[in-house]
Amino acid sequence: MNPQLEADLPKQSTHPGFSYEEALQASTEYFGGDDLAARVFVDKYALRDDRQRLLEKTPDQMHRRIAREFARIEKKKFKQPYTEDQIFAALDNFSRIVPQGSPMYGIGNPYQIISLSNCYVLRSPEDSYGGICRADEELVQISKRRGGCGLDLASLRPEGTLTRNAARTSTGTVPFAERFSNSIREVGQNGRRGALMLTQSIHHPDVEAFIKCKRDLTKVTGANISVRLTDDFLNAVENNGTYFQGWPVDSDDAMGQSVDARKVWTLLIESAHATAEPGMLMWDNILRESIPDCYQEYGFETVCTNPCSEIPLSAYDSCRLMLVNLYTYVRNPFTKDSMFDFEAFNRDAYMCQRLMDDMVDLEIECIGRILDKIENDPEDDELKRREHLLWSNVLRAAELGRRTGSGMTAVGDTLAALNVKYGSEKGIDFVEHVYQQFKLACYRASVDMAEELGAFEIWSAEAERNNPFLLRIKDEDKALYEKMQRYGRRNIALLTTAPCGSVSILTQTSSGIEPQFMITPYVRRKKGNPGDKNFRSDFVDQNGDHWMEFTVYPPKVTEWMKVTGETDLTKSPWHGATAQELDWKGRVELQARAQKHIDHAISSTVNLPADTSVETVGQIYLSAWKMGCKGMTIYRDGCRTGVLVAKEDKKPEDKGESYSKRPKVLPCEITHQTVSGTPYFVLISTRDGKPYEVFAGVNKAGADEGELIPKRFKDRKSTRLNSSHVSESRMPSS
Repeated sequence: MNPQLEADLPKQSTHPGFSYEEALQASTEYFGGDDLAARVFVDKYALRDDRQRLLEKTPDQMHRRIAREFARIEKKKFKQPYTEDQIFAALDNFSRIVPQGSPMYGIGNPYQIISLSNCYVLRSPEDSYGGICRADEELVQISKRRGGCGLDLASLRPEGTLTRNAARTSTGTVPFAERFSNSIREVGQNGRRGALMLTQSIHHPDVEAFIKCKRDLTKVTGANISVRLTDDFLNAVENNGTYFQGWPVDSDDAMGQSVDARKVWTLLIESAHATAEPGMLMWDNILRESIPDCYQEYGFETVCTNPCSEIPLSAYDSCRLMLVNLYTYVRNPFTKDSMFDFEAFNRDAYMCQRLMDDMVDLEIECIGRILDKIENDPEDDELKRREHLLWSNVLRAAELGRRTGSGMTAVGDTLAALNVKYGSEKGIDFVEHVYQQFKLACYRASVDMAEELGAFEIWSAEAERNNPFLLRIKDEDKALYEKMQRYGRRNIALLTTAPCGSVSILTQTSSGIEPQFMITPYVRRKKGNPGDKNFRSDFVDQNGDHWMEFTVYPPKVTEWMKVTGETDLTKSPWHGATAQELDWKGRVELQARAQKHIDHAISSTVNLPADTSVETVGQIYLSAWKMGCKGMTIYRDGCRTGVLVAKEDKKPEDKGESYSKRPKVLPCEITHQTVSGTPYFVLISTRDGKPYEVFAGVNKAGADEGELIPKRFKDRKSTRLNSSHVSESRMPSS
């Protein structure tokens, strides 16, 4: 081993470690008997040493590790730093401030050399095989450090375009989507796989093939896909007009043609209706509001989104995520005296943003460790040069912009605790007010940090003077805006709302901005590795991925029952306002009103009943665009395998006709195949004209039909062939 690399490795832990069973039991007690929450913590976030021994058995220990690191950074930066105990109190029990995913696992972890960023976007691949291979290499390099990636494919030439190489013409962008998808699926991330978003412009000539590429649910399984829709296209849809498809996209010299916008729109909404993909990105809504795009001369030109679309990003930029648990600030939940403590909420939102800026410093340290490792790796210098350049680009973007991703979760349960219906007029007004208060508190923290420490490196009041998002702050809090004009901000952009899937299991609340999924027990699936001794495979999807299934009873519904003494769920504040019960119009309006106060974007899915029409899906997307949403995804019940599934009583599988006993003799057809030069026979028995059994073996006969007769020892069968040669099959029975 390289001596320097060996010196850089952490010293062996002297901690004896905890067994998996010991940690699972302790964590289950911590979560009040919630086995799913305990497994998520132990499997994904508990610290392990380089021998994979568990060093943490409850979240208390994880939170102390994280608080210690934040306090170290605070002490170096601020005149009045938050103490370790103050930070620990904010993290404790996932009640107030919650780092998401990569930060929770990576902060204070000396055993893995990983990034703290949840999300990255890479440079769009250059239109050459070299450019495609470089993009492929970069996304797996990011993925192996635990980050999810976004990649836009509009830079690649469309199918049939001249190439002047051995192929003569291009295969188009879809085969490369499959390539990137396969690459991301092969990168292991401790029992999970990488995450990838692939986007395509609606103006690219390959967009129709891209839209359809996931109708086969076995294709592009490692990536989410979204289409970047422009105002030009959507206006053409509304007016039954045409729009331009050409390549290079967005070039004044693009070669292409006018296309019927309605024809492409119909294909889009039919695909979304059938498979829940592609998602729709309202690209002009994104760019109009984007503060980082005021700094395009420094490389901050938005090109794609992260895998869940809550963060539009420029090439090589990344973002870390942290959230505030909204439910915590409800006083006297589910009673007539319930109220929301805005004073405590604003105080913690301010603290969250400051810790987010500290996390940028922690990330810069982590990238430094990655760069040091690359330099000391015993690899070819050319390999190291490419990887080093990638992480140097990521480091530079982090230093220049100091981008953060402060958000919140538990919106659905918070409304219920206040006895307010999700999607009602009162509920929408409350959500908008909460998001506005969150925005102002976080921006105030960023401006105060700029006053004490200096703004992000390239800040310019003139560059962002006409940004509509910042001008709304001017209308809402003139003093804050004027202070920002003097001192700038510490962070180029601050806010988001992520899906919060795993984290919502730990907070034991509804996730992100979403309504509660169901208030009766439902099944939640957790993907894992069937080779792990602590994993049980309860479900295998169409891609061959294995999942554990857990019956979930929403924790806050149980709390409502305890507070009210009620057991009739029709009297609960969630009744009529769960994911599939909601009227989509209120659901979209709620997201749009919240979006006005988020400088990045919101990841959210509109759940729809199975009988929802294609036309309704189209209305949802057009309404989202007009209301100012930056993106929209729908999921129609049953259109594909889901992570959250309604719990149903298992019924006996319908196997068609019922046979009490196999006949002694069944006719069989015989086909012949050659594999690697060896001839094989394949026997297919039939019963009542239908296939019944299949067997195969090394070929010893040239017959085309025969009979299958069970033998009475072990599990073997004899085979009677209609030829001069009789052979016995040696394969075990089905």
